Amino acid sequence: MYRQDHTRPSSPTRRAVLGAGIAAAGSALLTACSGGDADRTGGVGKEAVNAGPGGSVSADGKKVRPTWTPSPEGKVRNRTFTATPATVEIGGGRTVRTCTYNGELPGKPVRITAGDTLEMTLANHLSEPTTVHWHGIALRNDMDGVPDVTQPPIKPGGSFTYRFQAPHPGTYWFHPHVGLQIDRGMYAPLIVDDPNEPLAYDAEWIVLLDDWIDGVGGSSPEDVFDQLRKGKPAMSHGSAHRRGKDHGARPAPSKPSGGIAAGYGPPRAHAPEDDRTPQRDDASPSQHHGKGPGRLMKGARSALLGGHAGDVAYPHYLINGRTPDDPTQFRARPGDRIRLRIINGGAETPFRVALGGHQMTITHSDGFPVRHHRTDSLLLGMGERYDVLITAKDGVFPLTALAEGKGGAAMAVLRTASGALPGPTARPAELQRAVLPSARRLRPHESVELDRRRPDRILKVTFTGGMEDYDWGIDHRPYTPDRVHRVERGERVRLVVINATDMWHPVHLHGHTYALAGIDSNGARKDTATVLPHNKLVLDFDADNPGHWMLHCHNTYHSESGMMTTLTYRA
Repeated sequence: MYRQDHTRPSSPTRRAVLGAGIAAAGSALLTACSGGDADRTGGVGKEAVNAGPGGSVSADGKKVRPTWTPSPEGKVRNRTFTATPATVEIGGGRTVRTCTYNGELPGKPVRITAGDTLEMTLANHLSEPTTVHWHGIALRNDMDGVPDVTQPPIKPGGSFTYRFQAPHPGTYWFHPHVGLQIDRGMYAPLIVDDPNEPLAYDAEWIVLLDDWIDGVGGSSPEDVFDQLRKGKPAMSHGSAHRRGKDHGARPAPSKPSGGIAAGYGPPRAHAPEDDRTPQRDDASPSQHHGKGPGRLMKGARSALLGGHAGDVAYPHYLINGRTPDDPTQFRARPGDRIRLRIINGGAETPFRVALGGHQMTITHSDGFPVRHHRTDSLLLGMGERYDVLITAKDGVFPLTALAEGKGGAAMAVLRTASGALPGPTARPAELQRAVLPSARRLRPHESVELDRRRPDRILKVTFTGGMEDYDWGIDHRPYTPDRVHRVERGERVRLVVINATDMWHPVHLHGHTYALAGIDSNGARKDTATVLPHNKLVLDFDADNPGHWMLHCHNTYHSESGMMTTLTYRA
């Protein structure tokens, strides 16, 4: 786990890698995330080869253009993680029972160098199947972690070894791709270092944002999903063939068993009494008479997102597993140049991020370098990442992640001097100054700029559905595994995502990094980007990584409802 407080090392090294602090310790292992007995009958999984419909790419089948100078001696980095139930503390003495990696929240960062091979074995100590998806990595398809598409799910009591080369340096993360498991704390950073790092900085701060509901006042992600869907079953991958066990004692007739899992949870409806973050007057919880507390909200709106911002009222927002009244602190010296790696690991909450008293220089978006761009604050949809540089001033400063349109916030603290902590309701003026609403304004660094070329294929998909019926889908249909979009290897594909709904969506494509190609874009490379209501998103990518790749909304509840599809091509 990360430690809560961090000090600048006395070592003269130029880069002090300091993972941001959290004091969430797994204080007890439970037989299930919030009750129940684990099923230990599952066999030990083996590394999948040719898993997935119609076969998948072989280990040496993928070729990508490196953004670094390749080394002929890439190392094998071995790691072991355990998906396990645990009780963790999220701040102010609050404890919750949830599912974790190794009993920690968030999971410990995995750090390798571009060109290395990561070999990570995941042991499943949960009472239901799981997988790991490596968000943003252009890896071999059979290691992508999508159950029943690229691999069989890892059974309770089983294990699976993921082995792949990381071709591109950058800020990435990993999480389950089964049901709503990430809503239960199963996520961690994956940092791929550049062996010829061009940036100069003194310290590094990993900042992982999350919205939290699991175990708060009797809430669970499954109950929230039931409230949103009014009891209708999930339509994500795998849900038509099986139902996973519920984490608690009660049955879960509509619990999703496939799909994304990117984060989740509610902050304001029936929030716990010790929650001290004020609620917006115009974003209020709606009526609910179901099993758990009502966690739906009305009136969450954002001009930056074109109107409706979200549906779920979260009791807590976290930075590195901590609530704003008991924040993690990052210690440095005045004048230090600090690289922040900011990851939105939430399920349904966009965050507007600013550091009080400082401007930020954006250097990377979704792991790929951009021409440096200065801003006061930036907006991250679920699954997005930004790297920024700041020069630390003298004092104590709030790093605030405002839940866009919802009014609550997460907070951490940059400390370069003694002094009192900012209060949990601190809102830096930078939040309302120059805001980067999306990566469309950013220009790619020349080393990663997609070469100009006419598209060989134009593929159009339409995001459809609405909040009232919660019938999210693509082309007016929910996800089914037999509906795929075929392309050919070697093609330049132009993907046009048309948003015919009244809500914004973060669009994530597995296994590729696309270029933003619309007339309002400058070509920044991304794997997750926002499409506003009744707008379109134009994305160019090269079909250079054969396999079966998911395209979906990274709002976990939207994807679980069916807003996903598959792109496929062979070697």
